[in-house]
Amino acid sequence: MNASHAQEKKASGKSFVENFDKLDRKQWYVSDGWTNGEHQNCIWSKDQVKVSDGMLRLGFQKQSIKNLDYACGEIQTKQRYSYGTYEVRMKAAKGSGLNTGFFTYIGPVDKQPHDEIDFEVLGKNPAKVQINQYVNGKPVGDAKLVDVPGGADQRFNDYAFVWKQDRISWYVNGELVGEATDPAKLPTHASKIFVSLWSSDILKSWMGTFSDPGAPVTAEIDRIAFTAEGDACQFPESVVCKLK
Repeated sequence: MNASHAQEKKASGKSFVENFDKLDRKQWYVSDGWTNGEHQNCIWSKDQVKVSDGMLRLGFQKQSIKNLDYACGEIQTKQRYSYGTYEVRMKAAKGSGLNTGFFTYIGPVDKQPHDEIDFEVLGKNPAKVQINQYVNGKPVGDAKLVDVPGGADQRFNDYAFVWKQDRISWYVNGELVGEATDPAKLPTHASKIFVSLWSSDILKSWMGTFSDPGAPVTAEIDRIAFTAEGDACQFPESVVCKLK
Protein backbone atom coordinates (compact mmCIF):
# COMPACT_ATOMS: atom_id res chain seq x y z
CA MET A 1 0.00 0.00 0.00
CA ASN A 2 1.53 3.35 -0.99
CA ALA A 3 1.55 6.44 1.24
CA SER A 4 -1.41 8.03 -0.55
CA HIS A 5 -3.65 5.01 -0.08
CA ALA A 6 -2.55 4.57 3.52
CA GLN A 7 -3.40 8.18 4.29
CA GLU A 8 -6.75 8.03 2.53
CA LYS A 9 -7.64 5.03 4.67
CA LYS A 10 -7.17 7.09 7.83
CA ALA A 11 -9.02 10.17 6.54
CA SER A 12 -12.73 10.45 7.31
CA GLY A 13 -13.46 14.08 6.43
CA LYS A 14 -15.09 15.15 3.17
CA SER A 15 -15.13 18.50 1.38
CA PHE A 16 -16.98 21.25 3.27
CA VAL A 17 -17.50 25.00 3.52
CA GLU A 18 -18.14 26.37 7.01
CA ASN A 19 -19.68 29.86 7.04
CA PHE A 20 -20.42 29.82 10.79
CA ASP A 21 -24.13 30.45 10.63
CA LYS A 22 -23.96 28.36 13.80
CA LEU A 23 -21.35 26.23 15.56
CA ASP A 24 -22.03 22.69 14.38
CA ARG A 25 -20.96 20.48 17.28
CA LYS A 26 -21.05 17.41 15.02
CA GLN A 27 -18.32 19.03 12.92
CA TRP A 28 -16.36 21.02 15.52
CA TYR A 29 -14.87 20.18 18.90
CA VAL A 30 -14.34 23.13 21.26
CA SER A 31 -11.13 22.94 23.30
CA ASP A 32 -11.86 23.54 26.97
CA GLY A 33 -10.00 23.19 30.25
CA TRP A 34 -6.38 22.52 29.33
CA THR A 35 -3.28 23.89 27.61
CA ASN A 36 -0.99 22.46 24.95
CA GLY A 37 1.96 22.56 27.34
CA GLU A 38 4.01 24.75 29.65
CA HIS A 39 4.80 27.11 26.77
CA GLN A 40 1.15 28.26 26.76
CA ASN A 41 0.12 30.75 29.46
CA CYS A 42 -3.62 30.64 28.74
CA ILE A 43 -6.22 27.92 29.30
CA TRP A 44 -8.49 26.86 26.45
CA SER A 45 -12.00 27.96 27.41
CA LYS A 46 -15.31 27.29 25.69
CA ASP A 47 -16.36 30.76 26.85
CA GLN A 48 -13.78 32.24 24.45
CA VAL A 49 -15.47 30.58 21.45
CA LYS A 50 -18.52 32.43 20.16
CA VAL A 51 -20.48 32.34 16.89
CA SER A 52 -22.82 35.18 15.89
CA ASP A 53 -23.77 37.08 12.75
CA GLY A 54 -22.05 34.50 10.55
CA MET A 55 -18.71 34.89 12.32
CA LEU A 56 -16.60 32.75 14.62
CA ARG A 57 -14.87 34.83 17.29
CA LEU A 58 -12.00 33.42 19.31
CA GLY A 59 -11.26 35.44 22.40
CA PHE A 60 -8.31 36.08 24.69
CA GLN A 61 -8.72 37.81 28.04
CA LYS A 62 -7.49 37.99 31.59
CA GLN A 63 -9.38 35.35 33.55
CA SER A 64 -8.03 33.09 36.26
CA ILE A 65 -8.66 29.43 35.44
CA LYS A 66 -6.89 26.69 37.34
CA ASN A 67 -3.31 27.94 37.76
CA LEU A 68 -3.18 30.43 34.89
CA ASP A 69 -4.30 34.04 34.54
CA TYR A 70 -5.63 34.06 30.96
CA ALA A 71 -8.29 32.29 28.88
CA CYS A 72 -8.11 31.67 25.13
CA GLY A 73 -10.09 29.99 22.36
CA GLU A 74 -9.69 27.11 19.91
CA ILE A 75 -11.85 24.81 17.80
CA GLN A 76 -10.85 21.70 15.88
CA THR A 77 -12.60 19.33 13.53
CA LYS A 78 -13.70 15.95 14.78
CA GLN A 79 -12.86 14.36 11.43
CA ARG A 80 -9.44 13.91 9.84
CA TYR A 81 -8.62 15.24 6.38
CA SER A 82 -6.02 14.33 3.80
CA TYR A 83 -4.81 15.75 0.50
CA GLY A 84 -6.66 18.79 -0.75
CA THR A 85 -7.05 22.54 -0.29
CA TYR A 86 -7.43 24.10 3.17
CA GLU A 87 -8.74 27.67 3.35
CA VAL A 88 -9.61 30.27 5.97
CA ARG A 89 -10.82 33.86 5.79
CA MET A 90 -9.87 35.58 9.00
CA LYS A 91 -8.78 38.71 10.81
CA ALA A 92 -6.01 37.98 13.30
CA ALA A 93 -5.33 39.43 16.73
CA LYS A 94 -2.55 41.90 17.50
CA GLY A 95 -0.36 41.83 20.60
CA SER A 96 3.13 40.72 21.56
CA GLY A 97 3.08 37.12 22.77
CA LEU A 98 -0.16 36.26 20.94
CA ASN A 99 -0.58 33.75 18.10
CA THR A 100 -3.55 33.39 15.72
CA GLY A 101 -3.23 30.05 13.95
CA PHE A 102 -4.91 28.10 11.16
CA PHE A 103 -3.37 24.68 10.73
CA THR A 104 -3.69 20.93 10.35
CA TYR A 105 -2.40 18.70 13.14
CA ILE A 106 -2.32 15.08 14.19
CA GLY A 107 -0.20 13.67 16.99
CA PRO A 108 0.34 11.36 19.94
CA VAL A 109 -3.01 12.27 21.53
CA ASP A 110 -4.56 10.62 18.46
CA LYS A 111 -2.03 7.76 18.57
CA GLN A 112 -0.35 9.12 15.44
CA PRO A 113 3.01 10.77 14.69
CA HIS A 114 3.03 14.57 14.99
CA ASP A 115 2.39 16.01 11.51
CA GLU A 116 1.37 19.65 11.00
CA ILE A 117 0.94 22.34 8.34
CA ASP A 118 0.71 25.95 9.56
CA PHE A 119 -0.36 29.50 9.02
CA GLU A 120 0.48 31.51 12.15
CA VAL A 121 0.10 35.25 12.65
CA LEU A 122 2.44 36.35 15.43
CA GLY A 123 0.74 39.25 17.15
CA LYS A 124 4.03 41.10 17.67
CA ASN A 125 4.11 41.76 13.89
CA PRO A 126 0.74 41.15 12.22
CA ALA A 127 2.05 42.62 8.96
CA LYS A 128 3.29 39.09 8.24
CA VAL A 129 2.15 35.47 8.54
CA GLN A 130 4.45 32.51 9.16
CA ILE A 131 4.19 29.33 7.08
CA ASN A 132 5.74 26.08 8.29
CA GLN A 133 5.31 22.33 8.55
CA TYR A 134 6.19 19.49 10.94
CA VAL A 135 6.94 15.83 10.21
CA ASN A 136 7.14 13.29 13.03
CA GLY A 137 7.32 16.03 15.63
CA LYS A 138 10.10 18.02 14.01
CA PRO A 139 9.76 21.49 12.41
CA VAL A 140 11.08 20.73 8.93
CA GLY A 141 9.83 23.84 7.11
CA ASP A 142 11.56 27.16 6.62
CA ALA A 143 9.29 28.97 9.12
CA LYS A 144 9.05 31.61 6.42
CA LEU A 145 7.44 34.98 7.18
CA VAL A 146 5.44 36.39 4.27
CA ASP A 147 3.74 39.75 3.86
CA VAL A 148 0.03 40.18 4.46
CA PRO A 149 -0.98 43.28 2.45
CA GLY A 150 -2.68 45.80 4.71
CA GLY A 151 -1.98 43.77 7.85
CA ALA A 152 -3.46 40.51 9.11
CA ASP A 153 -5.10 42.33 12.01
CA GLN A 154 -6.57 45.23 10.04
CA ARG A 155 -8.90 43.40 7.68
CA PHE A 156 -10.01 39.95 6.58
CA ASN A 157 -7.52 38.05 4.46
CA ASP A 158 -7.71 34.70 2.69
CA TYR A 159 -5.13 32.05 3.58
CA ALA A 160 -4.92 28.70 1.80
CA PHE A 161 -2.57 25.78 1.48
CA VAL A 162 -2.80 22.97 -1.04
CA TRP A 163 -1.50 19.70 0.36
CA LYS A 164 -0.57 17.07 -2.20
CA GLN A 165 1.47 13.89 -2.00
CA ASP A 166 4.42 15.64 -3.69
CA ARG A 167 4.17 19.22 -2.39
CA ILE A 168 2.58 21.84 -0.16
CA SER A 169 1.73 25.24 -1.67
CA TRP A 170 0.75 28.22 0.53
CA TYR A 171 -1.34 31.17 -0.72
CA VAL A 172 -2.21 34.56 0.76
CA ASN A 173 -5.11 36.34 -0.92
CA GLY A 174 -4.73 34.04 -3.92
CA GLU A 175 -1.00 34.68 -4.39
CA LEU A 176 1.50 31.83 -4.08
CA VAL A 177 3.85 32.66 -1.19
CA GLY A 178 5.67 29.40 -0.50
CA GLU A 179 6.17 25.78 -1.51
CA ALA A 180 7.69 22.62 -0.04
CA THR A 181 8.63 19.71 -2.31
CA ASP A 182 11.24 17.68 -0.43
CA PRO A 183 9.56 14.27 0.20
CA ALA A 184 11.23 14.07 3.64
CA LYS A 185 9.56 17.35 4.61
CA LEU A 186 5.97 16.51 3.65
CA PRO A 187 3.39 15.31 6.19
CA THR A 188 1.68 12.03 5.26
CA HIS A 189 -0.89 11.47 8.00
CA ALA A 190 -4.51 12.59 7.76
CA SER A 191 -5.03 15.45 10.22
CA LYS A 192 -7.62 17.54 12.00
CA ILE A 193 -8.20 21.21 11.12
CA PHE A 194 -7.64 23.79 13.86
CA VAL A 195 -8.08 27.53 14.33
CA SER A 196 -6.86 29.10 17.55
CA LEU A 197 -5.82 32.20 19.48
CA TRP A 198 -3.32 31.64 22.27
CA SER A 199 -0.39 33.18 24.13
CA SER A 200 3.02 32.40 25.58
CA ASP A 201 5.33 34.10 28.05
CA ILE A 202 8.11 31.56 27.40
CA LEU A 203 8.53 31.58 23.60
CA LYS A 204 9.87 35.14 23.61
CA SER A 205 12.36 34.80 20.77
CA TRP A 206 9.60 33.60 18.46
CA MET A 207 6.38 35.27 19.63
CA GLY A 208 7.82 38.30 21.40
CA THR A 209 7.69 39.22 25.07
CA PHE A 210 4.17 38.65 26.33
CA SER A 211 2.31 41.82 27.23
CA ASP A 212 -1.11 41.88 28.87
CA PRO A 213 -3.34 43.51 26.23
CA GLY A 214 -5.25 45.29 29.02
CA ALA A 215 -8.61 44.40 27.45
CA PRO A 216 -10.18 41.37 25.73
CA VAL A 217 -8.72 40.56 22.30
CA THR A 218 -10.51 38.78 19.47
CA ALA A 219 -9.62 36.93 16.28
CA GLU A 220 -12.48 36.72 13.77
CA ILE A 221 -13.01 33.86 11.32
CA ASP A 222 -15.50 34.32 8.50
CA ARG A 223 -15.05 31.01 6.70
CA ILE A 224 -13.15 27.72 6.84
CA ALA A 225 -13.19 25.28 3.93
CA PHE A 226 -11.64 22.03 2.82
CA THR A 227 -11.81 20.81 -0.78
CA ALA A 228 -10.61 17.25 -1.24
CA GLU A 229 -8.13 16.62 -4.04
CA GLY A 230 -10.08 16.17 -7.27
CA ASP A 231 -13.31 17.76 -6.00
CA ALA A 232 -14.85 20.79 -7.69
CA CYS A 233 -14.42 24.37 -6.49
CA GLN A 234 -16.98 25.08 -3.77
CA PHE A 235 -17.14 28.90 -3.65
CA PRO A 236 -16.04 31.70 -6.02
CA GLU A 237 -13.21 33.04 -3.86
CA SER A 238 -11.56 29.63 -3.45
CA VAL A 239 -8.07 29.13 -4.81
CA VAL A 240 -9.40 25.85 -6.20
CA CYS A 241 -11.29 27.93 -8.78
CA LYS A 242 -8.15 29.91 -9.65
CA LEU A 243 -5.99 26.79 -10.05
CA LYS A 244 -8.27 25.08 -12.55
